Amino acid sequence: MATLDIDEVRASFPSLESGYIYADNAGGSQTAQGVIDRIVDYLTNTNVQLGADYFVGKLSTQRVDEGSFTIAEMFNAASIDEVGFGPSSTMVLENIARALDNDIQPGDEFIITYEHEANNGPWKRLAERCNAVVKYWEPTPVSAENPYSVTYKVEELLPLVSSRTRLAAITACSNILGSLVPVKEAVKALRQRAKEKGAKKVEVSVDCVAYAPHRKMDVQQWDIDYCVFALYKVYGAHNAAVYVRSTALQTSLTSIAHHFLKVDDKPYKLQPGGPGYELVYGATAVVPYLKSLTPEDDLTASFNAIASHEQKLLAPLLRFLTDAKQFGRGVRIVGTSEINLSRVPTVSFVVVGQNAIKSKDIVGAFDKKGGIGIRYGHFYAYSLVDNLRPKLDVNDGVVRISLVHYNTVEEVEKIVDVLKEVLG
Repeated sequence: MATLDIDEVRASFPSLESGYIYADNAGGSQTAQGVIDRIVDYLTNTNVQLGADYFVGKLSTQRVDEGSFTIAEMFNAASIDEVGFGPSSTMVLENIARALDNDIQPGDEFIITYEHEANNGPWKRLAERCNAVVKYWEPTPVSAENPYSVTYKVEELLPLVSSRTRLAAITACSNILGSLVPVKEAVKALRQRAKEKGAKKVEVSVDCVAYAPHRKMDVQQWDIDYCVFALYKVYGAHNAAVYVRSTALQTSLTSIAHHFLKVDDKPYKLQPGGPGYELVYGATAVVPYLKSLTPEDDLTASFNAIASHEQKLLAPLLRFLTDAKQFGRGVRIVGTSEINLSRVPTVSFVVVGQNAIKSKDIVGAFDKKGGIGIRYGHFYAYSLVDNLRPKLDVNDGVVRISLVHYNTVEEVEKIVDVLKEVLG
């Protein structure tokens, strides 16, 4: 397996030249130089409305069209007619839910998680509009010693499936727990159980926002109907991408675009307006950047190298936070503690017990020291934090340190040094 040239990786991100340690990457990654260059190029040379017949208009249209090819490759979609763009994953999923209004019957059941509200809120509102029923796939602890060691288990998903199941909205990776859901296994088991129960139509929506920076997506292999990720967390600019299976486009969704547009079999039916053109063109630099990470010039090889490097980042951080001294101090990982490929280097923790420390105060100590950016809170996975037991202050939430492939082991060691000071 190829390994990352970390110096070459970091040279692709101008913001890293400052030496600041970016450890809030689950909130948004740094932007690759190639993306910046294409955004500037678009705004400088082709910033006109799409669809015009004159030369610059044609070039602008061509550049924006290239964005669909990039996103289709990242999703491994069957066609560019299955992908589109939006301002955020939250808005894209809300648009899908709105477009499903006419295809949901009273009593239909939705299975959702306690994860980011982007893949929860739209389905809860859809259920309210259409008198559907919401069921929750809840994470449960894996360690008797740590009640916060929660993760999602496929065997606890299946009892929720019934003859009325209409939609399951799951997350490929938790933005707090850092754990990966085995999407292919979960969807296969869910569809099999739904078939056994006699469910007539089941669609699956997968939130890949916390997954896409770390692993390769494959919507065809997963056998899913809807998928989203945020480009600004995958080294691009602040926009989002969506996949909709062609059958869902044609049989489930009603257009929310302008009534005179003939887009019944196009993802544009989910776009009340056009995407940010310069951001879409900027996205065309993401795949070339990712492929450049390994000699194979292949996304699979690059994501394998990313995963391998990220394990080296994860190990020293988790080892420190889970050692006997820190456990006695009251440090508890929120999520699993295994150092393996079942999780990404997004690590959340709390400090509880007689010498508890507020998450806000831990982050405040980092801010006072300077040079390192981490964060605290519920990170829009409000229901997840709110349902942890023993109860936590949901607004204080957890401390989250989230790393990606451009981070270094030396940076992690500096983070651990500050944690040693703060935790005493």
